[in-house]
Parts: sequence; structure tokens; C-alpha cells
Amino acid sequence: MLRKTLFALVAAIAVSGSSAVSAADTKSVEVMHWWTSGGEARALEVLKDGLKQRGYAWKDAPIAGGGGEAARTVLKARVASGNPPDAIQMLGFTIPEYASQDFLTNLDSIAAKEGWDKLVPGPIQRFSKVDGHWVAVPVDVHRTNWIWANKKIFDQLHLTPPQTFDQLVADAAVIRKAGYTPLAHGGQPWQEATIFDSAVMSAGGPKFYSQALVNLDPAALGSKTMEKAFDQMRALRGMVDPNFPGRDWNLATSMVINGKAAMQIMGDWAKGEFVNAGKKANVDYLCFQYPGTQGDFIFNTDQFATFKKSDASVPGENAFASTVMDKGVQAKFNQIKGAIPARLDVPSDGFDECGQKSMADLRTALKSGTMVGSFAHGHAMPDGPKNAVYDVVTHFFNTNESSADAVKQLVDAVNNAK
Repeated sequence: MLRKTLFALVAAIAVSGSSAVSAADTKSVEVMHWWTSGGEARALEVLKDGLKQRGYAWKDAPIAGGGGEAARTVLKARVASGNPPDAIQMLGFTIPEYASQDFLTNLDSIAAKEGWDKLVPGPIQRFSKVDGHWVAVPVDVHRTNWIWANKKIFDQLHLTPPQTFDQLVADAAVIRKAGYTPLAHGGQPWQEATIFDSAVMSAGGPKFYSQALVNLDPAALGSKTMEKAFDQMRALRGMVDPNFPGRDWNLATSMVINGKAAMQIMGDWAKGEFVNAGKKANVDYLCFQYPGTQGDFIFNTDQFATFKKSDASVPGENAFASTVMDKGVQAKFNQIKGAIPARLDVPSDGFDECGQKSMADLRTALKSGTMVGSFAHGHAMPDGPKNAVYDVVTHFFNTNESSADAVKQLVDAVNNAK
């Protein structure tokens, strides 16, 4: 149980801004998050300004780390010590984990007042609501099966966005021969898992992806189709530069922006870095779906939840939730962040071609039932199996293990983690 664990972390972690909100500070909301890159920080200002307009100050508690693992560790320590932040950025299954232990504030009243049930896509509401009650508010919808490419390099080498994985492999050979790194990558487990999202979808399609990574079907996990996904991972490993281990995702994005690398497989938060650098879609960079996933939508959504306090409800909880869900705030925030709004009623005006395509594809995927949660970002399976799959994927990516052996390890790891 979260209440009884990780007390030792409290002494080991120096938490910025961990003191409880004082009486003099009741008009502020302490918000823990992991948005610390240039593009993310710019987008965050939109939320801060929106909260200020509602009469509350944003008390910043950033915890660096692109996938949010460090923030989750700090959060557990603060919850265990009885001193959680007022609000926290959350992903996927982390939300019901805390809600099931009665840590999170019920947001039903503000949700009913503002009509969230009709505004937020059903696959996202699966994580926003627990036992039918709103406990978190989504600010964006990210898509993980994107490739971002340096247009100058593609034009120089007369390349077009690859439509098949074999074409991607062939293009990578041309790119390396020309002296560029084909694929910018940061060697961190969550980044390799992000690539795996696309490889599994490409190898087997939405139905297989759901069977394997959502339903955790042993037959799908141990199939020849899954071997093909690992085969793609092996080919992708051959496209990266030797200095990739430990590299942060935004530094890999910078390699594409600065013309050192031709492509990056990353969620559309990467677009925020291009925007922050003053680059324009289809002028300086290209955005296209990972080959074999065209039209498919693997999603990840950032949400915020507020924590119950022992003495009283969180000051400004409704103002904070209303800010996050505000139509204008979501439009402006996501134009900077690189994502698309969690609200379905935000018009596509003001979004670039990448954003407009993502918005159109989301609506198509909703109709066809092919909007599926990202394994890498906690929207496909709970943390136990997810972490086990992380280990298998990153081990494979960093060794010479065969695809057949990786599939066997995958089945065993998931079975042991259930």
C-alpha cells in the first residue's frame, strides 16, 4: 500500500516546495509535473496564466525526467509522508491506483457544470473517471506513432516519407551513406518502449496491438507477429549513433532540428521543441506516421488530479480543473506543446498540418474503435506488467538477443508480473 511504503525515500529525496500550503498561501495551487524542456516550459505558461486569471497562483514543483518516472517516485514519497502536492500531472493507470485508495478529489460537480462527459473521448475518460466519478482532468492528447524528420536532409537526398518498414530501412542506408545519423534516439527504457509502441502496431495492426499489449494475451505475446515487431526493433537499433545511451529525448530532437540526424520516432511532444526553435512544419521538418501505422492512433494523455488534504479540500481545486479544461487554454497550450486538445470541440484553426492531421485521425479512430492506449506511457497495461515489458524491450535493444528469445522472455515476464 502506498501509505505504508517508501518512507525511506522521504529522507533521501530533497523535494522542492514540499512544505504544506500555509494560511498565507491559500490562493495558490502547488502543481507537481515533469515538463522541463524548452517547449514544455513555454506551453506550461499558458496553464499558469489561465489559473492566474481565476485568482490563483501556480506554485511550481517540477521534477525533471521525460517519462515521469522520477516524479512518480517523489510523489510516492510525499504521499507516504502525508504531504502530497495540491495537484499532480498523471498518466494512465497511475490515476486509478491513487483514486482507489481515496487520495484524489472528486471532480463530479465541476465536470457536470462544464459538460465534460460530452467533450472528452471515451478512451480518455477510461482513465479520467474511476467507478464513474471524475478524479482527473485531461489537458492534451499525444500520439506516439510519429516520425519527425529534417526536411533539408530529405530534400537533399530526394527522399519522401517511407510508406513501408522496408522502405524506412532502405532510406536509413542512404542517409547513413550521406554522413548523417538516420535515427536520433535517447537510450532510456521509456524511449525504447515508445519505439516499441509503433513496432508492434506496424507488425500486427490495431487488433493485434490490443490483444498483446492491452489484453496481455499470451498467444499474441508469444506469436510470430511479435517476433516481427522485435525484428523491426533490431533494424532500428542499427540506425542510431553510438552515443545514444542515456540521452534525453529533447536532445535527440535537437539532433534532428540541427541537421545531425534525419529522423526521430517520438510522440508529438517533440513538435514542441521544433516550435520552440522557430521551425515550421513542412518547411523545416516533416511529420509522418511510422510505416505500417498510417491512420492508427496510439494515444497518451496528460492529466491532472488534485489530492485530498487531511484538514480541508484543496484550495482552488475547481478553479484549477476548470483552467485545465478551458477551451481557449487547451487550444493555445497544445499549439505550443505539439499535442492536440483533449476536448473534441476545439476547432483545428491555428494548428499546423501535423496537428490538423492528428485531430482528423483521432476522430476517425474513435469511429472505427482503433484509438488505443500507449503501452510506453501507461495507457495499455498497469505498472507491474508495463515495467516487466520495459525490461524485456530495453534489454533486447541493447544486446544481440534474438527476436525469438525476446518473445519467450516477454511471455515469461508478463506472466510473472500479473
